[in-house]
Amino acid sequence: MSGSRSDVVSSFTVIKGSLIEETYHIFQNWDCDRSKEHNLGRVREQNPIGATSENWLRDVNFVISRRFDPNGRDRNLVAMAQARVPLSFWKPALLWHMTRDEFLVRDFLVNWLYAEYEDGAFRLRTTDLHGYLVALHGRGLTDAPWKKTTLERVASALLRMAVDFDLMTGTTAREFNSYHLPEESFLYLLHALYEQHGNGHDVIHSEDWRMYLMSADDVERDVYRLHQFRKLRFEKAGTLVELTLPYQSSSDFAGAMTQ
Repeated sequence: MSGSRSDVVSSFTVIKGSLIEETYHIFQNWDCDRSKEHNLGRVREQNPIGATSENWLRDVNFVISRRFDPNGRDRNLVAMAQARVPLSFWKPALLWHMTRDEFLVRDFLVNWLYAEYEDGAFRLRTTDLHGYLVALHGRGLTDAPWKKTTLERVASALLRMAVDFDLMTGTTAREFNSYHLPEESFLYLLHALYEQHGNGHDVIHSEDWRMYLMSADDVERDVYRLHQFRKLRFEKAGTLVELTLPYQSSSDFAGAMTQ
């Protein structure tokens, strides 16, 4: 497994975009018994995404290599892509896995876009992100301040990602969408976050839900609804939360989705 880049800001990979369908098609043809290098070599040779230029294919390969660990941490994504699970379910899982590596995408969604959403913002443009992006250097996250052209490209790419993942709509001006996680995606994320946190309270209060414009109250409400339909077990007494999920792990849940 490659080293963690969970606190690395990369303007290049963000500008290249979400690559949702490209990643889906590449993972459909991934051989987990072979190395990442072997698989990416096959992508260069076979061009399963129908790239129209060698440069674009090279860039996609680079982003996939930097963003994912398909034989390890992100193997569930590969299994679900190969089972042809619907993109509507796979996309939210992709966003969570992608943001284990793409620090800037996660930070933007969790700490900036969600705050705008909570404050009742209606329409956002690239210039609205400039203050947030300029502050990255002050936080020690970039080696030098970005030029105006880079600010514009990164701001545009981040808002475009919010559209790609159905959180927003629009082109030049982006507006918040009426978004709700598909049930299968929500259950998958519950399993993934339980593996990370180890208890129900921290799962429900995880900041990662903000990437889907969900508060802890939203999460708890959906968990309780699934409890009522006997799809999981949820008990709460004050700050004590007992959450029992249907599968032992996210990989078990992903495996069930592939059957």
